[in-house]
Amino acid sequence: MSNHNDPFLQVETTSGSLIEQLQIIWDEVGETDTDKDKMLLELEQECLQVYRRKVDEANRCRAHLRQTIADYEAELAAICSAMAEPPVHNSLYFQSDQTAGNLKEELRNILPQLEEMRKRKSDRKEQFVQVLEQIQMIKNEIYRSTIYISSKTVVDETDLSLRKLEEFHRELHELQKEKSDRMKQVQDHLNTLNSFCSVLGMDFKLTVSQIHPSFGNSDGSRSISDDTIEQLTIAIQKLREVKIQRMQKLQDLATTMLELWNLMDTPIEEQQMFQNVTCNIAASEREITERNTLSVDFIDHVEAEVTRLEELKSSKMKELVLKKQSELEEICRKNHMVPENDSSMEYTLEAIESGTTDPANVLEQIELQIAKAKEEAFSRKDILEKIDKWLAAREEESWLEDYNRDENRYNAGRGSHLILKRAEKARSLVNKLPGMVETLASKTSAWETERGVEFLYDGVRLHSMLDEYTILRQEKEQERRRQRDQKKLKEQLIAEQEALYGSKPSPLKAQSVKKVPRVSSGGANNRRLPVGGTMLQTPKPDSLGSIKATPHSHPIKKIDRTLQHDPSNLHPDDGCATESAGNFFETTFKIF
Repeated sequence: MSNHNDPFLQVETTSGSLIEQLQIIWDEVGETDTDKDKMLLELEQECLQVYRRKVDEANRCRAHLRQTIADYEAELAAICSAMAEPPVHNSLYFQSDQTAGNLKEELRNILPQLEEMRKRKSDRKEQFVQVLEQIQMIKNEIYRSTIYISSKTVVDETDLSLRKLEEFHRELHELQKEKSDRMKQVQDHLNTLNSFCSVLGMDFKLTVSQIHPSFGNSDGSRSISDDTIEQLTIAIQKLREVKIQRMQKLQDLATTMLELWNLMDTPIEEQQMFQNVTCNIAASEREITERNTLSVDFIDHVEAEVTRLEELKSSKMKELVLKKQSELEEICRKNHMVPENDSSMEYTLEAIESGTTDPANVLEQIELQIAKAKEEAFSRKDILEKIDKWLAAREEESWLEDYNRDENRYNAGRGSHLILKRAEKARSLVNKLPGMVETLASKTSAWETERGVEFLYDGVRLHSMLDEYTILRQEKEQERRRQRDQKKLKEQLIAEQEALYGSKPSPLKAQSVKKVPRVSSGGANNRRLPVGGTMLQTPKPDSLGSIKATPHSHPIKKIDRTLQHDPSNLHPDDGCATESAGNFFETTFKIF
C-alpha cells in the first residue's frame, strides 16, 4: 500500500504541516517558548477530548448494536418457542464468529429471519383469532343466558403452536356439532308446538314469540340457549296437558253422544255430522292430529249438541222407557224367559208422568235387566238349541204315532215313497229321544249348579218338563206292551176257534180291507204335543229357529190322560211297527 493512499499518514502530514505553520506564526508574533508549549498542550488536550468523545460514541453505537442483536435474537427465540418450531439463532452465532467485530453484518443477517418469523407469527395469530372468534360466537349463542362471555377475543401469544391451534379447531368442531344438535332440538320442539297449536286451534306464531322474540323473526336466526330450550320444553308440556284434558272431555262427550244416539235411534244422516268426533272416541293423544279437532269452539259445538240431545231425551223419556221394556220383553220371549217386574211397568209409567220417579233411574234399571237378560240368554243358548231339537223330535214322534195308526199306510199311491222315507227318518230321530233327554238333563243340571238358579222354560222348570215327558214315555211303553199282549191273546183265541170250528173270515182281516183315509205328508201340523205333562199347540219356528209361544201363554198343569189310556191313540214302538207292517203284508198276500 502506498503512503499516499494511507489516510493516517495523510492526516499526520497535514497535522505536522499545520504545526509548522503555527510555529512560524508564533515566531513572527514573538511568542515565548513557554507560551508555545502551553498552547501546544492545550491543543493536545482538545484533540484528546475529541478522540475520547468519538470513542465514547463508538462504544455506545457498538453497545446499541449488540443490544439490538440480542433483542432480535430473543424475539426470534420467543417466536420460535411460541410457534413450537426449532430455534434459528445458532446459525446466527456461527455467522458472527466468522465475522468477529462486524456487528452490522450480523444485524443484517438476523433481520430477514426475524421479519420472516414475525410474518409467520402474524399469520398464525390471525388463524387463532378466527377460530377463537367462531368459538366465542357459538358460546355466546349457547350460553348467553347462563354465563357472561366477553365479546373481545384475546389470543395467548406465548402459545401459537399448531397443537394448540388443533385443540381450538376440535373445540370449535364440538361446539358446531352441539349447535347443530341444539338447532335440531329447537326445530323439533317448534314442530311439536306447531302440531299442538294446530290441534288446539291456537296461534302458533304468537305462542312461540312469547317464548323468545327470535322465533318471530324472519331472518331465520333462532335462540338455542339452555334457557330457551327449557322454556320450549315447559310450553310443550303445558300444551300436552291441555290437549289431554280437552281430548278426555271430547271423548266423554262422544261417549254420551253415542249413548244418546243409540237410545233415541238417531238417523245416520244426523250422526254423519259428528263422525269426526266419534271416530276419536278411543284414540290416544298421539293419534289426534287433525287441525282444530280440540279447539275451544269445536268442543263448545259438540257440547251444545250433547245438551240438545239430552233435552230431547228428557222429552222422549217415556217413549224410551217403553222401547227398552219392549226390547227386554223381546229378548226374554226369544229365549223363553219371563221378564222381571212385568206387572209394575204400568205403575212406573204413571210415576214418570207424575214426576215422582226419575226416568234416568228407570232406564238404568231396565238397561241392567237387559244386560242381565243378554248374559243369561248367551248362557242358555246351547240348552235352547237342544230344546228346539228335542221339541222337533217330539213333533216327529207325534207324526209317527199318527202314521203308525194308519192301517192303509202301505198302499201304493202318489207320494207314498216320500211318506215312507219320512217315516224312516222319524223312527231314527225318535230312537235318539232318550239320549237327547239325558244330555239335556245333564246340561241343565250343570247350568243350574253353575248359576245357582233353576232353568225355566216359559216359566216352567225344564227338569219338570223332562221328568214328566220321561214318565209319559214310560206309561206309553207300558201301554204298548199291554196292547201287544192283548193282541197275541186275541190271535191265539182266533186260532183255537178256527181249529175247533173251521176257517172263517177274521174280523181283523175284514176290517183291514176297509178303506181308511190316508195320512197326509203334512203329518201333525195341528196336533198339540204334551210338553211336561201339558198339551201345547204345535210350535212354529221363528226367524231364529226358536219356538214361538202365544203371548202371556203358560203351560196348563193338566195331563191328557185320554191320550195315555186310549189304545187307539197309542202307537207301537219301532219293533211293534215293523211287526204290524209284516202282519199287514201277510194278510194282503193271503187275500190274493
